[in-house]
Amino acid sequence: MQPTFNGEKLRARTFRSMGTVVSLTVASGTSAQTAVDELQSAVDVVEEIFAQLDLTFSLYRKGSEASRLARGELTLAYASELIQELYAEASEWRVDTEGAFTAERPDGALDLSGIVKAHAMREAALSLGALGLHDWCLNAGGDVLVNGSAGPVDSAFEDPNPWLAGIVDPFDRQKLLSTYRLSASAEGGMTALATSGSTERGEHIWTVGAERTEFVQVSVAAQDIVTADVLATAIVAGGTPTLDRAVEKWGVEVLAVGRAGTLLATPGFRNGA
Repeated sequence: MQPTFNGEKLRARTFRSMGTVVSLTVASGTSAQTAVDELQSAVDVVEEIFAQLDLTFSLYRKGSEASRLARGELTLAYASELIQELYAEASEWRVDTEGAFTAERPDGALDLSGIVKAHAMREAALSLGALGLHDWCLNAGGDVLVNGSAGPVDSAFEDPNPWLAGIVDPFDRQKLLSTYRLSASAEGGMTALATSGSTERGEHIWTVGAERTEFVQVSVAAQDIVTADVLATAIVAGGTPTLDRAVEKWGVEVLAVGRAGTLLATPGFRNGA
């Protein structure tokens, strides 16, 4: 049975890429067969985007360009234009976050895995727009990017049918810690939610000035997926000072979980956004 939202059918497809599950959900008021065909075409396009980027950036593929860079067999000067562009973008974020986000490992090896998934989602959004899809939700391993609404929009209400993104409790992966309303409103609402932490992948984020991270999990809602993903990682690495800087400079909403289970939440999360 297909889920519905106020009479609007929500259809979804999933695939695996970049070591995680990616899903695309589309709200469609068209005929059932037309909606299924549109969704399958969209998923095929999105899956190809993820697959091609994974071939280039996966550090688990020995022959990938990223692996060759990490081993020192290839220098950045001779890398592909895409690698150089993402490295430049990551370097800008390193400056903006005062080093909390970086594309260099502690041993000096180049690692762009902290930005490539968000880049894939950003590219997928452009392709979905080119296909004429307006109401969709893309979820890649818990990082969420939306466009439009999850159901019919009634102009009498403000954002009546936003997409709801769930945030898993880092201490009990069977429970939701919170939900957040994502809406691509004309006023520039938050369309993306990204979560970073150590509960699923261990201590993989390099800290700034400490042996262990202050937070076990950080979720950031922002107007674009790269900002959300980068800042979630940066706040895990940099702790409360980076959280304060992110909220002040980028106007994002943040929910941070401390090692003892304490929560730090900006108004958007406290007010049940």
